[in-house]
Amino acid sequence: MKTRIEHIIVAAILSAVLTTTISCEKFVETDFPNNQLPTEVVFEDEQTAEAALAGLYAGLWTNSLISGGIDGMGALMGTYADDLTCVYTSGSNGILDIANNQQVATNTVVTTAWTNAYGQIYAANSIIEGVTNSKSLSQASKDRIKGEALFVRSIIYFNLYQIFGEIAYTETTNYVINSQLGRMNKDQLLIKLETDLSEAVNLLPSAYRNAERIYPNKFAGYMALAKMKMLLKKWAEAEVLCSTVLQSSQYTFQTDPSKVFQKNGTHIIWQLKPKNTNDATKEASLYNFTGAPLSFVLNLNLINTFSSGDLRRQHYITAVPFNQQLNYRSSKYKNLAVNNPNEYSIIYRLDEVNFMMAESLIEQNKAVEAVPYINRSCQRAGLPALSTSLTVSAATAELREEKRREFFVEHGIRFFDLKRWGLLDQLIPVKTNWKSYHAQWPIPQKELLLNPNLNPQNTGY
Repeated sequence: MKTRIEHIIVAAILSAVLTTTISCEKFVETDFPNNQLPTEVVFEDEQTAEAALAGLYAGLWTNSLISGGIDGMGALMGTYADDLTCVYTSGSNGILDIANNQQVATNTVVTTAWTNAYGQIYAANSIIEGVTNSKSLSQASKDRIKGEALFVRSIIYFNLYQIFGEIAYTETTNYVINSQLGRMNKDQLLIKLETDLSEAVNLLPSAYRNAERIYPNKFAGYMALAKMKMLLKKWAEAEVLCSTVLQSSQYTFQTDPSKVFQKNGTHIIWQLKPKNTNDATKEASLYNFTGAPLSFVLNLNLINTFSSGDLRRQHYITAVPFNQQLNYRSSKYKNLAVNNPNEYSIIYRLDEVNFMMAESLIEQNKAVEAVPYINRSCQRAGLPALSTSLTVSAATAELREEKRREFFVEHGIRFFDLKRWGLLDQLIPVKTNWKSYHAQWPIPQKELLLNPNLNPQNTGY
């Protein structure tokens, strides 16, 4: 009988394997090394299975599409659209081409985004297979661990689809299958993801397993599923899901704009914890500068949408003088270095559910019911409440402007909204090189060479 210490060592090994970036060419089946134990052993008990799951979350923090750093959608899609202006002086990392809407299939940022995402999908599939086949885990543990891994996999696929369009979908770690996958038809893919998120919701518990809300629960699943329903224009179903979250006693709207990005708020639905205690969030590190800007500044087009009395301009934005010029940085997250006792990277917050609810209602011609959900953000920002007598058209316009001001540089929300609304070409006056086909990124050339079944390349590339 193996000891618990041996189990933990095995889980640590698997955790390291699962969080390593895995491209399609690395889905190779080999004999298990003599100094390691098969995956089945890792899922022999709950503690080792949890260690494997922790590896998946570590990868999300470090270099995923939902990371708050340079690999994440906040930065990538923020500079790709009109939240951010890139000030890097070297284009060697591919960021400048992304910012200038001149990406090609060999762009390193495009390749890294795809590769990291599929590495994490592989990790999630390994966990799902492991707990499904485990003969010793309790059914409750199996359900929760599978639910979390399925939730993570689903949102990765969802974000990949929004960036790349039709993509390969896999539920297995089998190399032979994965190396020959083609891109799944859009309609089929969205049905798959809707089904997967529905299953995740059923498996996830309502209660958080950690008071800091660093692991998703059923309500995070409801929110993710509502996003999917909105993409599918299933507005009534999205309304029901949003209402379920908003009515939960676990969540309370945060009325103080200075506390929105503090980790202990009951408006937080899901957040990622920094790797080390008191480390800065990746957002704080990436966007901070005190003289010359280092990476990104806020787009002046965005800055000009804020009125002088908007408290978000005071709490979320900092003007930095340099060479007789003002540059603006995002200061939603403020704590730097190892002086960060109260900030984690927020992925889902209740504020977004309010806007999702409002949009779902407006799309059903219920503008009167929708306006109060928009007003929560307006009034927290010190702005007058919108009239509940707004027409559907006027309510739509207010929602779109207000949502931009509330969620800039957060996980690509601005880009994905414009895409869902069919308004990406509104970027043309702001983004010199914008073309309609830029609604999708190219499939990385490296992946097309490894697996020709991923062809054809996206239009325009």
